[in-house]
Amino acid sequence: MKSNNTQEKDIEPQKKGVLRENIEAIILAVILALFIRSFVVQAFKIPSGSMKQTLLIGDHILVNKFIYGVKIPFVNKTIIPVKNPKRGDIIVFKFPEDPKKDFIKRVIGIAGDVIKIRNKQVYVNNIKLNHDYGIHMDPHIISGGFQPRDNFGPVTVPDNSLFVMGDNRDHSYDSRFWGFVDLKAVKGKAFIVYWSWDKGNFGVRWNRLGHLLK
Repeated sequence: MKSNNTQEKDIEPQKKGVLRENIEAIILAVILALFIRSFVVQAFKIPSGSMKQTLLIGDHILVNKFIYGVKIPFVNKTIIPVKNPKRGDIIVFKFPEDPKKDFIKRVIGIAGDVIKIRNKQVYVNNIKLNHDYGIHMDPHIISGGFQPRDNFGPVTVPDNSLFVMGDNRDHSYDSRFWGFVDLKAVKGKAFIVYWSWDKGNFGVRWNRLGHLLK
């Protein structure tokens, strides 16, 4: 009996050691996941069609949070600047009208740029913007006196700000309606679709998996 008690005592510390190792491993994994999410890469889901056909409803994307610099979480203060967003970048940012919401749009103008829109055509510094990602699904042109969708500006982008638009130009609530994005509100640059679910057809869009954004 004495021998058995000795064996039980010998085994008990080993069990405690394994449990402690598992707890430490879990804590380390959580800390690492939080670090990656806060400073390196974060996943987002596309809920609307404002970026069609570049991004579809149900696309799941990864956003590079390090590319524009390292920020302190919650206060959005950049402690290690890298570079600012450039024209054409697809960015995720805090919606100016409700910072609790995240928006995704494409950068059209940076600080100092003059933006105007005439009959749906976008001009940056009086140069017609030619690209293949901006689409128009409504042929009707709305007067600028009624709303700014098709006729807007000219406006000059202020310092430390961005002018953004959705690629689905006729169905996007963007800088034409609510103004500029503060650089401090930018979370990162979208760079890849890692998963895509077509809710309407209840299936995976296999051809979009791994699709690099541009």
